[in-house]
Amino acid sequence: MESLNVGLVGMGNVGSGTLQILLENSEQLAQKLGIPVKVRAVCSRSIQQKSLPEAAADILRVTDWRDVVNDPDIHVVAELIGGTDVARQVIESALSQGKAVVTANKELMARDGLRLWQAASAASRPLAMEASAAGGIPIHSVLREGIAGDRIDAMAGILNGTCNFILTEMEKAGRGFHDVLAEAQQLGYAEADPSADVDGLDARSKLAILATIAFGCGVPVDDILVEGIRRVSDVDFAYAAQLRHTIRLLCVARMGTEGLSLSVRPTLLPKDAILANVSGSYNAIWVKGAYGQDTFYYGRGAGPLPTGVAVVSDILHAGRELLSGRENRVSPYSFKQLTQYRAAPPESFKQPYYLRFRVENRFGIIADLAAILRDHQIGIDAVGQLPITNWRDLPFVITVEPATEGEIRAAVETMSRLDYLLEPPLVMPMLVRF
Repeated sequence: MESLNVGLVGMGNVGSGTLQILLENSEQLAQKLGIPVKVRAVCSRSIQQKSLPEAAADILRVTDWRDVVNDPDIHVVAELIGGTDVARQVIESALSQGKAVVTANKELMARDGLRLWQAASAASRPLAMEASAAGGIPIHSVLREGIAGDRIDAMAGILNGTCNFILTEMEKAGRGFHDVLAEAQQLGYAEADPSADVDGLDARSKLAILATIAFGCGVPVDDILVEGIRRVSDVDFAYAAQLRHTIRLLCVARMGTEGLSLSVRPTLLPKDAILANVSGSYNAIWVKGAYGQDTFYYGRGAGPLPTGVAVVSDILHAGRELLSGRENRVSPYSFKQLTQYRAAPPESFKQPYYLRFRVENRFGIIADLAAILRDHQIGIDAVGQLPITNWRDLPFVITVEPATEGEIRAAVETMSRLDYLLEPPLVMPMLVRF
């Protein structure tokens, strides 16, 4: 092999960033790999309308991904189109043609990654997916190799830059969710349909991938408890500030004796917690090991160039394995064989909770709510109420002592039937050290 020939399928933001790095950093990439890394073909349905760098003048431009996959001179196919159906076809076809595969596709790898890995192993070809979670943070490599000697007990992370931008802007300027979301869309942080981000689905896919790598069990995406940020308001940040906390969309994985607990939801963090200081579109992951204790990883969670770095790094990884003849030397999931996933029951872990209510004010509300909490063996920690501006729509907060998820759900279900509530209570866990 005189050069490592690459085909890029998808020329959106990530594809364009990947191409830029491969062209501009070609000399150093060749020094690292030992042979040149050459882009042989790029594919996009609208490739003729795209403006590519002058250095890409000799690169083949195609509109059909099959022209990339079937090219006998291409060694590595980078799938960068997103979605699941066509992307799955690209990866499966590339592997069947004897190509190594690199992908940034979080949704596909969260749902079908294990099966695709088996296909790659059967074909004796590398499958790399560093860019599928946390953008420019090499968290896959950390979990797979950097701290492979440890046993992971817990992991918590901010894995969606769009939500983190929205929440930190709401906190900084006291603005409402919809106002900041519109700005995020104007700046390109959020899509026209922001559901995957603000409803927690994007972060859920990333957590499923990272939990599989960290704990060595195949995680069903739909088993992860997920709540988005649509109901978080500027009022919640005002109350959180009184409690010396802030709010972030937090992905949490905890291994206990009864199984693995996984969640993606808005969470109150103490102001002095390291994750509380992650702002804007940045991502961060905190990992607690049984032996190495705490480690922390921080960086850009998205963007053409940070994510492109992860894709190009995976291309180098695939090239090294092809050159050595030792494909899949290290499983992309770290473990040679994955164990059966065991979901921890709702009563496995206890933590304090923040409950925010909106009510039409009347006598006896606190007494009613306190009685419901008492009936579910939940103790009250504090009650907070900002000055009343509208007694027909009064927000106030109750924080409770550590309780199980099951206890909180049962209590909230009972509370939701009260006729003076304007909406169901907003429930957010308050993070404490694991």
